[in-house]
Amino acid sequence: ILKTIVITIIGIFLVNLFLKSGRVDPIPLAIFSIALAVSVIPEALPIVTTFSLSRGALKLAQNKVVVKRLSSIEDLGEIQILCTDKTGTLTENKLKIEDVNSTDKRKTILSALLCSAFLAKGKKPTDAFEMALFENAKDEEKQEIGKVKILDQIPFDPERKRVTTHVENNGEHYVIVRGAHEQVFALCKNLKVQEIEKLTGWISKNGESGFRAIAIAQKKIKNYKGKSLNSLEKDLEFVGLISFHDPIKKSTKSSIKNAHTLGVRVVILTGDGREVAGAVANEIGLGKSTITGEEFEARSFEEQEKILQNTNVFARMSPTQKYKIIERLQKQNFNVGFLGEGINDAPALKIANVGLVVHGASGIAREAADIVLLNKSLDTIIDGIQNGREVFVNTTKYITATLSSNFGNFYAIAISSFLIDFLPMLPLQILLVNLLSDFPMISIATDNVDKNELKKPRGSDIKSVVVISTILGLISTCFDFLFFGIFFRISPGVLQTNWFMGSILTELVFLFSIRSKRLFFRSARPSTPILILTAAAFVITISLPFTKFGQSVFEFSKPTAIYLF
Repeated sequence: ILKTIVITIIGIFLVNLFLKSGRVDPIPLAIFSIALAVSVIPEALPIVTTFSLSRGALKLAQNKVVVKRLSSIEDLGEIQILCTDKTGTLTENKLKIEDVNSTDKRKTILSALLCSAFLAKGKKPTDAFEMALFENAKDEEKQEIGKVKILDQIPFDPERKRVTTHVENNGEHYVIVRGAHEQVFALCKNLKVQEIEKLTGWISKNGESGFRAIAIAQKKIKNYKGKSLNSLEKDLEFVGLISFHDPIKKSTKSSIKNAHTLGVRVVILTGDGREVAGAVANEIGLGKSTITGEEFEARSFEEQEKILQNTNVFARMSPTQKYKIIERLQKQNFNVGFLGEGINDAPALKIANVGLVVHGASGIAREAADIVLLNKSLDTIIDGIQNGREVFVNTTKYITATLSSNFGNFYAIAISSFLIDFLPMLPLQILLVNLLSDFPMISIATDNVDKNELKKPRGSDIKSVVVISTILGLISTCFDFLFFGIFFRISPGVLQTNWFMGSILTELVFLFSIRSKRLFFRSARPSTPILILTAAAFVITISLPFTKFGQSVFEFSKPTAIYLF
């Protein structure tokens, strides 16, 4: 734009000097050329963009979404694939014990409870598993647990998929392990192949109903001094299995539907088992097709490419595997959003086009993310994506509208300056056209957007904007020449005044045409600021030439009724 303007302005100045040698004053001509250049530059673009993004950030904040990087709102709108965990986002994360597979159910629940982090810290339970176990315990059992000493603990880790605790109870020491069944089974000495198959079948049956299961094992220890807790995780005795029900959020199904409407594909990356993830995905409309992280990595590159295109559920995923999935999706030219929360999720959050975390996420994860959710909900994210697209659509509207109008006036005034011995519009009048027409155009940042404009990410299609602006600019130029043809023979003042009025009024009408791809009376209702500022610009444009201020400062000529007609 700048190159085009500079070359054209220099050309206009030199051609005018050559054609009107001795009949034109170079100083007013230079001022006219500079004013013409200023009029065509979309100088309000930084204001419109910043205002749109700030307004978007405010709307998100009202929905309990904190934006750390303002431009991430626009990035949010360009998301094509949203990678999210299952627990807490799609489900309530309010667990209830569904069933216990054990010869001693109370012992199983108490052993699982003794593996809790909150006991080691002397606090109340906050983890969903631990809260469910604690609520199930009887008052006397809670008192008994309070007497147990937690001597050492290895917290849950997504790679290990288990938590290990060294406890002392009535002078006796125990190592208790709680976690994913495949990890715990591998550490047990008293399980035969047939028993493992039977237990795995029980887990699968619960998983198909959407119930998550954890396994518990323990052993009594004597010679533990000088040994690490890691080294004591072997030859354990299997205690039992506990399945939990985590209900799906009421808003999840409608959120998935809204995501599809926006052209956003939702991909589940979860540490839960295949059956549970598949059952939840099927219930919310993502299909049953599920693969584990281990199975995915075992496939060939070509097979992995097909899986990434057709599979929406990845189970038993480690943070490293999540990172690889996001990286591979980006190599397929997708814009990927990722919702994470753990320390190990930081690399995936950093590589994703938009990194999202919940408020309770680790400090490192929050630092790596662009957006923080105070309310962990898929609905909130989908609303954010829609908001980001509205920002992008309105910014593009402004660019198209202002370039089309400005270039239309620019070429019309520039060319007409060659055909007459006076300036077709005075420099101050040109700047006033720019000012009065810019206020309604700036308010486009508040505009309502047609739903069909939000169905897919728009992308920064500069070529399309330039082509459309050029075509519409030429049409605008034709209208400007109509004003020129009607008024130039009367007098300089009449031409300048009426062209000034015609330029602004046609720009105001043009704004209502460009704000939607649909017929203007079928499009979404314009926002209130657009209507108010358009009306204000209309009134000022019509009335100013009739005032002494307009006639003395801007050298307007008082219009007649026929001129207005």
